[in-house]
Amino acid sequence: MSIVKIETSMGDIVVRLYDETPLHKENFLKLVKEGYYDGTIFHRVIKGFMVQGGDPDTKNAKKGANYGSGGPDYTIEAEIKSGLFHKRGALAAARLGDEFNPERRSSGSQFYIVWGEVYNEGKLNQYIKQMAMVAEQNILDRLAQEHRSEIMELRKNRDRAGLSALQDKLMAEAKAEAKSKKVGMSDEQKQAYTTVGGTPFLDGEYTVFGEVVEGLEIVEKIQAVKTLTGDRPVEDVVLVSAKLA
Repeated sequence: MSIVKIETSMGDIVVRLYDETPLHKENFLKLVKEGYYDGTIFHRVIKGFMVQGGDPDTKNAKKGANYGSGGPDYTIEAEIKSGLFHKRGALAAARLGDEFNPERRSSGSQFYIVWGEVYNEGKLNQYIKQMAMVAEQNILDRLAQEHRSEIMELRKNRDRAGLSALQDKLMAEAKAEAKSKKVGMSDEQKQAYTTVGGTPFLDGEYTVFGEVVEGLEIVEKIQAVKTLTGDRPVEDVVLVSAKLA
């Protein structure tokens, strides 16, 4: 079991790294052993959401400056696993957005710890329905792109009946594919999000590679600090050191 103690200026946070995400685990351990994180700050803090750190440019951070683009000269292959999700206290890897990073590769060093919110059953069920609708629409968009030439030809010929028939066909295929992928949440996820809390809308988007096992109250304190424009805390929250425990 790989355990890391993160000493911050507001208290200690102890995290366990998952064996199920070996690339992220080994990279995080390597950086910890190098002292890579020592003296950095939590440069992005959003109340009710998460706290983010790991930018090496924040060592000796300049007052009032915004950070978040620093890191080693590599990224890490995504290890997004359905059983590892964004419950409160989850440790996950930051990354560039899909438009620049369609493979969802992780930052080589930046990470965040989830805070999120506790969902009531009704709100969570509504969110699950929205997930299914978005997934179905994404599949339909992909199918439409795959049949683009056929659609253009039908439009060119003003074949409304043909367009309607193709639309019905693609919608049926999208529904069937979405159903086969079983879009939704496991019982474990539902239990966590309605009791512990978290950020379910990040599931499937970022690699979760560990979780807080001690010091969740410190994460709570950090996520509640006052911040400037750009989400940097008014008073720096320093990651003093990260060491194997």
